[in-house]
Amino acid sequence: MRLPLLPGRARPLILAHRGLSAEAPENTLAAFRLAVERGMPGIELDVRLSADGELAVIHDGYTGRVSPSGPGGEESKGLQVERSSWAELRSLDVGAWKGQRWEGERIPRLGELLEEMGPDIYVDIELKNATREDYGLEAAVAACLAAAAPGGDAGSRFLVSSFNPIALARFKALSPTVPTAIIWCDHEYVPHALRDGQGRWIGKVDALKPSREKVGAFSSFLWRRIEGYPVLAWTVDDAAEAGRLVGLGCEGVISNAPDRLGLAPERSR
Repeated sequence: MRLPLLPGRARPLILAHRGLSAEAPENTLAAFRLAVERGMPGIELDVRLSADGELAVIHDGYTGRVSPSGPGGEESKGLQVERSSWAELRSLDVGAWKGQRWEGERIPRLGELLEEMGPDIYVDIELKNATREDYGLEAAVAACLAAAAPGGDAGSRFLVSSFNPIALARFKALSPTVPTAIIWCDHEYVPHALRDGQGRWIGKVDALKPSREKVGAFSSFLWRRIEGYPVLAWTVDDAAEAGRLVGLGCEGVISNAPDRLGLAPERSR
């Protein structure tokens, strides 16, 4: 039986993509704090495992894009996250690239971020694992979420998602009370066999996270009415597009600029 998606939270669900990343440097405490300040009820983030077992909130496998002044300079890919120590990763400035105002921002740990956000903010945690290999990411996230919600309310606070259905199946075996969602799009990094959401069956997920271009009248009807999945669409930065998606029955949207969409959560489920 599938778990409900963030039960008790007002719809539409609104999640700030890597924080309020249209204005602040993505996946930093500054970006997440700004989202909360603007009244956003939820955030989305990416998590990777450092070489010494720390959960680093960062999207790319290499640090060069968000820390061009780091090791190797602007022409370098930077550090490879999974092969770098937490001390090495934490030393990087991942804010200056977005503007002088953000200089000195660091990569946060997942645990410290969840502690700061508290129970009122719901969180979508994307597992950045592109392989079948079990190197401890899913177990570390499961343990972190259990520690962040010792009262047993993790299922109403967190969603764990990924492009990788094997990672989701592994996480579900470790943390069966936290809902999961498969992500997909038509990008080259997504295998052709998974570009229409086929990972939902492999990962035995509870919800779907298609790119916004994938959501139409027929697909929405199929996923929601026939298959019974709740749907979250990404990345939605246009108010008219957000209205279209909610009108088609999406339970929420993920946006770089969620405060500009004109959406107001009105009802709880």
